[in-house]
Amino acid sequence: MPIILSIETSTKACSAAIHQDGKLLSVSELNNEKSSSGMLTTLIEHVVKTAGLTLQYIDAIAVAKGPGSYTGLRIGVSTAKGLCFTLEKPLIAINTLEAMAYQLSIGRHPAGRHSAGRHSAGRHPAGRHPAGRHPAGRHSAVNYQLGVSPLSLLLCPMLDARRMEVYCAVYKADPLELLEPTQAKIIDETSFSNLFESHKIIFFGDGAEKCRASLGNDSNAVFVNEVVFPSAKSIGALATRSFEQLQFENVADFEPFYLKEFVGTTPKKIII
Repeated sequence: MPIILSIETSTKACSAAIHQDGKLLSVSELNNEKSSSGMLTTLIEHVVKTAGLTLQYIDAIAVAKGPGSYTGLRIGVSTAKGLCFTLEKPLIAINTLEAMAYQLSIGRHPAGRHSAGRHSAGRHPAGRHPAGRHPAGRHSAVNYQLGVSPLSLLLCPMLDARRMEVYCAVYKADPLELLEPTQAKIIDETSFSNLFESHKIIFFGDGAEKCRASLGNDSNAVFVNEVVFPSAKSIGALATRSFEQLQFENVADFEPFYLKEFVGTTPKKIII
């Protein structure tokens, strides 16, 4: 029964969680406008203590590999790699968008008593069914609320890139299955037109709202009103399958999945 410490820092939100055999033991999340990645060490200490463990009991470290914020990903991956080296534990990397799709596919049921901007934890199951092996009943909160067949429902997590560009992927909802791979996509009125012909698509994440004006006129476009941030709860649930299949990263060589090269800005000269 593997015990996995999960780390998520892809966006302005930051979280850590402990899973044992796919069950959530503790979670701590911080969602605010300020950079929360600096609190990562505190969150990790909190979930380990709340689970009644020490780091020596951890069997693997799981981290959101991206896409997402350059700074956030760098902090999360560096922290995960440091723990792996120190504890001599394997590293598991999970695609951030896949974790978001998993989150929505199980109906976004809260796993533990957590609230934005506060440390908290619970000991409730987070679900033991990794992507591709979820029973249909777990998806009813999404499918039947919309009154559509699971076969016609797609999930499109979106993370804000810049301007009208988002990092996105498209997944079938039931069972969770990748349909269109992760990409940096500039959104306009023609985006996803081929999929709208026979599917409803749920758009969510911190990049979705700015796309509403371009996509919202299509009756098959559904936007989640609240912002869905990726969470360590989903990273850990998916990491259990990777652990069972021995899908580990090379700790020394592993780098975040930035998707695009970092483009810095040159400070403007002040003319006196």
